[in-house]
Amino acid sequence: MKRNLGLFTFAVSSLLSVASMAQDTGSDNHTITVKVPEVAILDLHSSESALDFDASFVQTSPLEAGTKITDAEDNSNTWLNYSSILKDGGVESRHIDVKASEVVPGIAIKVTAGSATGGKGTLGGSDGTVTLTVEDQSIVSAIGSAYTEDGPNKGHQLTYVFEALDDNYGDLLAKDYAVQVTYTLADN
Repeated sequence: MKRNLGLFTFAVSSLLSVASMAQDTGSDNHTITVKVPEVAILDLHSSESALDFDASFVQTSPLEAGTKITDAEDNSNTWLNYSSILKDGGVESRHIDVKASEVVPGIAIKVTAGSATGGKGTLGGSDGTVTLTVEDQSIVSAIGSAYTEDGPNKGHQLTYVFEALDDNYGDLLAKDYAVQVTYTLADN
């Protein structure tokens, strides 16, 4: 009988040990997986009704032989908006490149991105004035995880300046040029 009592005691203590492991305690926990996507998007907005605009050079008035054409008016109606979330372990920043579909002979088209208005995060800074070419050039750099907000008067205001170049005045031809300007948000 002593032998059965020892076996019984062992069985009861084993059950109590298992039961105590399954008991609730004063705290508990669980895991929530938070998924943040990588984001890299941009768009343009205009404070006017349309993004496209004309830049017209004009003959001086009153007409006078020997005068240079008057440069087209500057345009500051376009706003550059972007959203960026960097990938963990990826690039440390992004930049925005700009390029033109073609160069107008005898004309310089310059664009400057102003300081960011609105938004939050690591907003990029202007790289100064860029004279457009068919090659990508950085216009905004040091963009981290940030957003500029959406629409006109948000993000970076773009100012276009048009200049008939004295050194290339002989290249001017009377023609309408449709120059497409492309902005690209790219990893560094």
